[in-house]
Amino acid sequence: MSEGFFAGAYGGDASRLPAEAKLECKICWHVYDPADGDAVWQVPPGTAFSDLPEHWSCPQCGASKQGFLVLDD
Repeated sequence: MSEGFFAGAYGGDASRLPAEAKLECKICWHVYDPADGDAVWQVPPGTAFSDLPEHWSCPQCGASKQGFLVLDD
């Protein structure tokens, strides 16, 4: 498992999600880090998870955004 602890499911609610929040796929454990962006989807570094397009999915397994869990660093 990756670093950090689960703080809860994202579920599409961006209202309480900090811009720097890292989120982890609950299927394959891929971590989306806004500082890194996503090279697969050509998302530039500095893009908050809540600013990803609705059609964005996990670059490793294809899970939807709603399938990600907020990591508490």
